Amino acid sequence: MKIRRSNRLVDMTRYLLDHPRSLVSLKFFGERYDSAKSSISEDLGIVKHTFQTWGQGRLETIPGASGGAILTPFYSEENASVAIDSLVERVNDDSRLLPGGYVYLSDLIGQPEVLRQIGKLIATQYVDTDIDVIMTVETKGIPIAQSVAMYMNKPFVIVRNSSHITEGPTVSVNYVSGSVQRIKKMELSRRTLSAGANVLVVDDFMKGGGTINGMKSLIKEFDANLVGITVFAEGRPVNGQRLVDDCTSLIKVETKDGADKKITAQAGSFMENVFGKKTEN
Repeated sequence: MKIRRSNRLVDMTRYLLDHPRSLVSLKFFGERYDSAKSSISEDLGIVKHTFQTWGQGRLETIPGASGGAILTPFYSEENASVAIDSLVERVNDDSRLLPGGYVYLSDLIGQPEVLRQIGKLIATQYVDTDIDVIMTVETKGIPIAQSVAMYMNKPFVIVRNSSHITEGPTVSVNYVSGSVQRIKKMELSRRTLSAGANVLVVDDFMKGGGTINGMKSLIKEFDANLVGITVFAEGRPVNGQRLVDDCTSLIKVETKDGADKKITAQAGSFMENVFGKKTEN
């Protein structure tokens, strides 16, 4: 039974969104909708134009017998700016301030809409970067890594503070916490990361950068390659010094503790690092 074009377009778009950065052959769509390749090509042209017009990604078509279509979701500069502003507005709430200058973000990271924004923003930054795996540390960074992995169609690995018997053999490193200046340990299963792999590190919040610095050391232990670091939010380090200087943040948070506690959230370094657009503070 032949499928109407309107139905084909809806299902085709849904399928491409469910399989981002994956090559889908014209033959697959032709058999799925019982349609000629010429009709499928026209449909893909409509989908391509729509994504381009709305700044939500790009659809590449590859000619030839082994060709097909690849959808890469990402934000245009305008859409990324809107998403960043939305995140800033959500975080800019004095009731989120915790002792020690930390900021409560768990409720935001638990919201699917926010996670989709964070994941797509980070995927936008590395849209043309060869990445094999996304790395984060337990526990609050896990939802962010999952969202990024979904948009990039790549696996993610979780660095743990203590070993689990189900992880099998592990590699561990000691690192100095940037916020409390205390030596800690983190571990990663030997089976989760291969030598030479290109690793993207993501996390929820960074102050001194000790945890991220530990993950950088762990990546070296595996003979893998660090290709980028992005965090949802960054705060001011306790001692004024940061152990990591090559990290991108979606938002930046300034906190004032004590009786007159206050949070001031603003756009981080994302827009400048990705689009070369400096943020006006």
